[in-house]
Amino acid sequence: MEENVNKTILITQSSMPPYEEYIEMIKPLWESHWLTNMGNLHKELEESLKKYLDVPELSLMVNGHTSLELALQMFDFPEGSEVITSPFTFISTTHAIVRNRLKPVFCDIKASDGTIDEDKIENLISDKTVAILPIHVYGNICNVEKIQQIADKYDLKVIYDAAHAFGIKCNGIGVGNFGDASIFSFHATKVFNTIEGGAVAIKERRLYEKLYNLKNFGIRGEELIVGVGCNAKMNEFAAAMGICNMRHMDEAISGRQQVDEIYRSRFENTKGIRLFDRREDADKNFAYFPIVVEDDYPISRNELYDKLKENKIFSRKYFYPLTADQACFRNKYKDVSLEVARYVSDRILTIPIYEKLSEEDANRIADIICGK
Repeated sequence: MEENVNKTILITQSSMPPYEEYIEMIKPLWESHWLTNMGNLHKELEESLKKYLDVPELSLMVNGHTSLELALQMFDFPEGSEVITSPFTFISTTHAIVRNRLKPVFCDIKASDGTIDEDKIENLISDKTVAILPIHVYGNICNVEKIQQIADKYDLKVIYDAAHAFGIKCNGIGVGNFGDASIFSFHATKVFNTIEGGAVAIKERRLYEKLYNLKNFGIRGEELIVGVGCNAKMNEFAAAMGICNMRHMDEAISGRQQVDEIYRSRFENTKGIRLFDRREDADKNFAYFPIVVEDDYPISRNELYDKLKENKIFSRKYFYPLTADQACFRNKYKDVSLEVARYVSDRILTIPIYEKLSEEDANRIADIICGK
């Protein structure tokens, strides 16, 4: 027991297949020497993910951020156009908008689940608005129905940041089917990882071809460049990791679910600890376990963070500060009305969850939070 008390527990642990399985997968690369440029493993993983996520088209990328940058670029929005989005997200979401020379317009979130407040979107639409970019935060699925109604009414594109929503279905529909495009992240910390990686899910083959050009310098032949692009291709070693990890997805999600159930049972009656609501018509991938440390909890969120750290348990204030309040924007959005988002951001804490987190360790974490 003493050993367990002194054990360091990180916020997450990357899923990895058995060593021998991965080595077998990459062995042929020493024969072919084909390490990138849409090799056989890249093609295999792309097709496998398309089936698993149940989407019409999917383009593999080097990482999730580049996936979002190119998804925005794909629509050729005029420079200076406005994109309505949530500030309660990883900074990548906002940076992708800005790096496309577009203007983020921040919408508040719902306290119930952390997703964009669809009832506040319409008031933010202007003659410069071209798109809505909502985030399925922590795997909590946005109100995709209402958002689509608004987009149809004003002729706007909808691009979902689904980095947290891998494998989730809503009303039996793969989450990548909502909106005009959805991006996924396969970073090492995600439920499914390719070490580094990402993808864009789209409905039309012509958009797949456009993304292909954008991620591969526009190259269509040895002497043919059809457009301006960048290098956003996934390499074969990353694809091999993805193929192997796909085989163990059920095990990975099941392990996380067990931790989730322990936490939920322990925090159900813990005064001052609030859990987000989750859509009953959507699957869960148990990617994260966020808690909101309310004002009637005995100590503040920051004090709880420090207390866990003193016990070698690493949590994250995920997401704090809001992207709109980060130093890189130099208080540009300080007067934007984001009361709920700022309230949640000041109190949010994500605690360790991963497939191999033991029941004993999960209860050790819960004991500290419950004050035992």
